[in-house]
Amino acid sequence: MNQDISSETIANLEKRLRYISGMIKQNGRKILNHYPITSPQFIALQFLIEGDLTIGELSNKNGLAFSTTTDLVDRLEKNQLVERVRDTKDRRVVRIHVLEKGRTIINEVIKKRQEYLGDVLENFSTEQTETLNDMLTFLYEEMQHVDQK
Repeated sequence: MNQDISSETIANLEKRLRYISGMIKQNGRKILNHYPITSPQFIALQFLIEGDLTIGELSNKNGLAFSTTTDLVDRLEKNQLVERVRDTKDRRVVRIHVLEKGRTIINEVIKKRQEYLGDVLENFSTEQTETLNDMLTFLYEEMQHVDQK
C-alpha cells in the first residue's frame, strides 16, 4: 500500500466507490424493469455479447455455480435471447450464442445506462469528464494488475 496515502483517504475512496456502484446498480435495475430479463441475465448477456462461451466459461465469468448458470441459460433460451450451438471443431462442446433479440435488448439497456451517465455528467466540464475517464481507466488497469498477483 502507498504509504503517502492516509488510511482515512483510502476509506473515503472505498466508500465513495461503493456508493457510486450501488447507485449505478439501482439505476440499472430500474432500466431492466422495462425488459424481460433479470440483472443476472443482463450480466450474462453482457459476457456473451463479447463472444460465444460454454456454460463453464460463463459460470466462471459471472461467479455463479454451474447449475445456476445452466438454469439462467435455460431461461434465456426459452425467451429466445440465446441459443446453444455445437462447436464446429469439437462437437462435444456446446457454446451459448446471443440471438438478435438478446443483442437488441443489451444495446437498448446500455444506451439508456449511457444516457443516465450523460445526465449525471451534465455539470462536468469536458476537461473534468476526460480527467475522470483517465483516472477510472488507470484505476481499472491497476486493479487488474493487483488481481493478477
